[in-house]
Amino acid sequence: MDSKKPLILISNDDGYHSNGIRTLVSFLADFAQVVVCAPEAARSGFSCAFSVVDYLLLKKRHNIPGCEVWSCTGTPVDCVKLALDQIFTGRKPDLILGGINHGDNSSVNNHYSGTMGIAYEGCMKYIPSIAFSSCDYDPNADLSYLRGYVRTIVRKVLAEGLPKGICLNVNFPKTGKFAGLKVCRMGFGSWTNEVVRCSHPRGFDYYWMTGHYRNDEPEAADNDQWALEHGYVSVTPTKIDVTDHELLDKMKTWESL
Repeated sequence: MDSKKPLILISNDDGYHSNGIRTLVSFLADFAQVVVCAPEAARSGFSCAFSVVDYLLLKKRHNIPGCEVWSCTGTPVDCVKLALDQIFTGRKPDLILGGINHGDNSSVNNHYSGTMGIAYEGCMKYIPSIAFSSCDYDPNADLSYLRGYVRTIVRKVLAEGLPKGICLNVNFPKTGKFAGLKVCRMGFGSWTNEVVRCSHPRGFDYYWMTGHYRNDEPEAADNDQWALEHGYVSVTPTKIDVTDHELLDKMKTWESL
């Protein structure tokens, strides 16, 4: 591996062959050494899940010119774990990236997202990590217009790093021209009507998980949902430590019960 260039591991939850991961590699290959390790098929919604009952296969691929590509039969987090243990021998990556995801991972979606699972896993390994997602769900969408912001954010993090326990959740609105960039908090929202029951011709019921997103803070102007709805790229610093420190201090009185 070329020690003169930054070393970047990229994974996703759409599969090693996806348009989004190819596009992300193309944005960075001129100044970084990029290694891809991604699921062999779509693994959306797997969050931080990893495999504990099934074995995993790791296979060398050749679908992205000038880039080392591997596929894994497991989850996005499995891909990161395997890559760090089996592929990156002797040198740790300088940065771990998830994406570019075909779909919005702002608000509460970040808790379900395999793309964010990649960033969380990298963060827990003390490696600066970023998840990139586009609100354009078309798997064949032209994402080339994201290039400038992706490169700027990647270079910024490579130069300055990120605090321990912090990764970035970056979402792009579906628009050809951005209003700018907003560093903002995660918005609160809810998924409703999430289950569709269907009747199988053989006489039993089966279910599809679906749903509609509802913005529970429609008046708020300081969160990622507002930013995306107004044409901004949203950047949300996200913590691994989920402790509510304010409530923790108040609950210290419990220790005298």
